[in-house]
Formats: sequence, structure tokens, C-alpha cells
Amino acid sequence: MPLAYRQRLGEALRAIDRAHLRRWREVRAGAQGATCLAGGRALRNFTSNDYLGLAAHPRLLARVAAELPAQGFGSGASALLSGRSTLHAELERRLAALTGHDDALLFSSGYLANTGSLPALAARGDFVVHDRLNHASLIDGVLASGADHRRYAHGDAAAAARALAGAAQRQAFLVTESVFSMDGDVAPLAALAQTAHGAGAVLYVDDAHGCGILGTDGFAGARARTAGDAPEHVVMLTFGKALGSSGAAVLGGAELIDYLVQRARTYVYDTALPAVCAAAVLEALDILAEDASLLPRLHANIAHFRAAAADVSLPLGASSTPIQPVMIGDDARALAIAASVREAGFYVRAIRPPTVPRGTARLRIVISAAHTPADIDALVAALAQAFKATRSTTCRQDDHA
Repeated sequence: MPLAYRQRLGEALRAIDRAHLRRWREVRAGAQGATCLAGGRALRNFTSNDYLGLAAHPRLLARVAAELPAQGFGSGASALLSGRSTLHAELERRLAALTGHDDALLFSSGYLANTGSLPALAARGDFVVHDRLNHASLIDGVLASGADHRRYAHGDAAAAARALAGAAQRQAFLVTESVFSMDGDVAPLAALAQTAHGAGAVLYVDDAHGCGILGTDGFAGARARTAGDAPEHVVMLTFGKALGSSGAAVLGGAELIDYLVQRARTYVYDTALPAVCAAAVLEALDILAEDASLLPRLHANIAHFRAAAADVSLPLGASSTPIQPVMIGDDARALAIAASVREAGFYVRAIRPPTVPRGTARLRIVISAAHTPADIDALVAALAQAFKATRSTTCRQDDHA
């Protein structure tokens, strides 16, 4: 590597350090769950997207173990060669029926689903309106499409409607998450569906963080439609969060899915999802349908956390979902609070720019159905102590300024 280029990389990394924005990778040992092993310690895990506690569920493990001898592990090819198995086809049919769509198409990840589908569907000369806090994969997909685009104020259906007014006679798209990954708030899906319908726009919903948790059966986010003749409606949902597996699917009309099979590059040229991952999702869907206690337990835990946090005046975001941001603002203080909470035995990570807007650093607390009320109470106590300690440290530093 040329010396000048190495120097450029080194200076960029030093600038990241000065801004308290360095990211680092950490190794987790053992299965994902309400506790995890990290740094040689057993920590109560409040950073996982395993919302329903299914990632290590005995039934998922047993289903995968049963399928492995017949299916093997790697799919060995793209879906359009020999990579698509009977389990892939079964899962696509099951998801379409469950959500009321004509068909579904499996991808290896949500990121690949968004960055493949959006550029295939939208083209140069089209007009895309997208939420200001949408996930990076949605932003990347919109940019890759080459379409003209405008971002609207977060969660504001009226702002989306005003932005769509600029589409003139062009094909328009309205793109949103259902549950926003860093704030945990829910998009006004019914209003956005009505807005898209009125503008003749295609509504594209990323249901990655809503899949499995929204509504009475967990799939309300995948059914956001208007009454009557709704516009073409596209949903992306992922399997690596509430469903405890890996991969993703795009749902829509039969013609639209057939078109993606022809034109979505991240489907056509990617090795297919391992069949045993599809088997795990099928089992997760069965568990969710059969275990009526999962969703009530999750939402009871969320309510318990919010009530306990309010009692000690923690600065929470406005979220009713498992994603509970504890707002801090200052990047260095967010790191200090996360370190203090970890020392107390909890796995929590600080989220800083560019993942979130500048000045909105936070702890992204994630509540699971697998947590106990005692776990949650202990976390809140540790958070309250960490906030108090870092506030005292800041005051002492100010005194000597």
C-alpha cells in the first residue's frame, strides 16, 4: 500500500478517535439470548434484535438439526441455478399467504433486499420520496436507482404528501420503515398508504424491525394498505430479528415479484440463502402462531421498562416497541455511560453518528420477551447510577474549567 495512502487512512482514523466516533468489533461467545458471553463475562444482553427470544429456541434448533442431513448447509448456487430448494419455495408461499400478498422472493439479507429491489423498481426519471431517518440500505437503494428523490420530515405523512406533489406526471415511490431501527417509533403506515394511493405512488415498506412484533399476530406492518383499490404495495421483511434466523423477503404482486426475479441484481447474482435458514423461519412462524404468550410477554416487558425508567427520570425516546433509545446527546458521555452499565453486568452499546444524527447519541436498549422483570429493574438501576456518575464527573470537570 502506498505510504501516502496509509497516512491518509491513519489521519482519518485519528479524526474518528478525536470525535469519539470509533467503532469496534466484539466477539460474542455462545448463543444469542437474554444473556451473552462477551469479553470473558456473562452479561445480561440488552442489545440484541432477538425480540421474541427465538434465536436459540429449542424448536428452531431441533428443526435445523432435522433438516441438515437432507439439505446440507450451504445452498451452493444462486436461486436461479440450483440454489432454490423446496424449503425456499414453501417459505415464500407461507409468507405471501400470511401477509395477503400474491408472492414473495427470498434474499440473503435485508440490506441486499433493499439495495436490489429499489434500483430494480425505480429508474432514472422516476421520483422517490423517503423518510429522513430511513435505514442506510433504503438510502443506498434509492441512490443506486438514479431516480430523483426528496426526503421528508420524519414520520410526517403530510410532509410526504407535499413532497409527492413534486412528482408531476412521473412514476412515484413512497419509501418508509415500519419501525425505525434507532428510534423505535412506528411510522404512520395507514396515513402513508392513503398518501401513496392518492398520488398513484408505489408504497415500499421496510418491515425489518416490525416483522413479528406489530399487531396481534406480529405482521400488521406487512399489511399496510388502503381500502379499495390500493396502489402497488411492496414490503421487505427480515428473518434475523424477531424470527430468530437469517435472510429476508420482498412481498408484492405476482408481476412485481416476477420482475424482481429478472432484474434485482442482488437476487440474480447472489448465492441463495441456506435452506436450513428457511426451515428455521418456518418453525419460528409456527411458534409465533401457536404460542399466544410471546407477544403479550414482550409488550409487558416494554411497558415495565418504560415505567421503571420514568420513575428514575431516564430520558427515553417516544417508542412503544422493543427498541428503547435512552437519549444522551454527547458522544463521549454516551460511551462513558455504556461502559459504566457494562461494568455493572449489562451488554449495552452506545449509538453515535453517523448511525444517528449529530447531537443525538444514545444507548439503544432492546427489550426481549426473554427478559424477566428482575433483569429490567436491575438494568434501570444501573442506568440511573451511570447517569448520576457521569453527570457528577461532568460537573467536576466544569468546576476546573
